[in-house]
Amino acid sequence: MAASAVLTAGCTAQVDAEDLPGLYRNEQTGGEIRLDSDGTFTATDLSTGEHADPADFHGKWDFVDNGTLSYDFVYLDIDGRGIGEVSGVHLYARGGGKIAFSTPNGSWSLVLTKSTEK
Repeated sequence: MAASAVLTAGCTAQVDAEDLPGLYRNEQTGGEIRLDSDGTFTATDLSTGEHADPADFHGKWDFVDNGTLSYDFVYLDIDGRGIGEVSGVHLYARGGGKIAFSTPNGSWSLVLTKSTEK
């Protein structure tokens, strides 16, 4: 089972998957996620939904390029999830060093900005 969110048109950007690896942070919440070039990720104190408590998790990530469509995203396959639990989420590429989790209606969004730290 996978959870996903869809952003409204114009809220996402086409990006190059090679530009994605790095550390992303939300300065307000302190949440962060590191996308490693080997296809793994770690997240710390990160909320993936409007009503989700911040959590730490890790797993594998895969970039999904929708070509001419307006929503490229990163699929996060979260390790250690049991039967009936959400095993993955979408993280939307916004371009300009930003990625975001968002609700389908756009009422909530957590934007993370790529850090210059290594």
